[in-house]
Amino acid sequence: MTKSLAEQLLGAGLVDQKKAKQAQQEKRKQTRAQQKLKQPPVDETQARLAKERAEKAERDRILNQQRLATENTKAMRAQVRQMLEHSGIKADGEIRFNFNDPRSNKIKSLHVSARQQNQLAQGQLAVCSDNDKYVLVPRNIADKIGQRFQEAVIFIADYKQNALSDDDPYKDYPVPDDLMW
Repeated sequence: MTKSLAEQLLGAGLVDQKKAKQAQQEKRKQTRAQQKLKQPPVDETQARLAKERAEKAERDRILNQQRLATENTKAMRAQVRQMLEHSGIKADGEIRFNFNDPRSNKIKSLHVSARQQNQLAQGQLAVCSDNDKYVLVPRNIADKIGQRFQEAVIFIADYKQNALSDDDPYKDYPVPDDLMW
């Protein structure tokens, strides 16, 4: 076997045991000092994994927000459906009340009583919808429904609009009661 240089020098008698140990200690001290000064090499896989973890956490956060928004929408729709079931007034009568459905942009109609027609015209009642089913509800319930799910409120008469303005040229000519469209 091959011997190290220090062993060969010891064998030849050129160096004594004490000087050989001292040389080894100096060498160890130098290598340790160099290792302390050197920064550990940057592990590229660790950096890549950390970046991937951060990206995954961001994707998960966005997906969680979308899931919560979907759940909120479902909960609001369920609340609106429940309000319509509990507070809905049955539209019964022979007078045809026409209104515009903004979702389909078509004229729809309900058969209401004269009292319900007056309340609709004054803004005391509103027409709300749960899918294709139209329901009459009081104004305060319609406002609550509008806060939760605006698309469910189909028609609310603007009773401020019905007041005649001072510069209206036709204010002296009232609309006849029997005028139907």
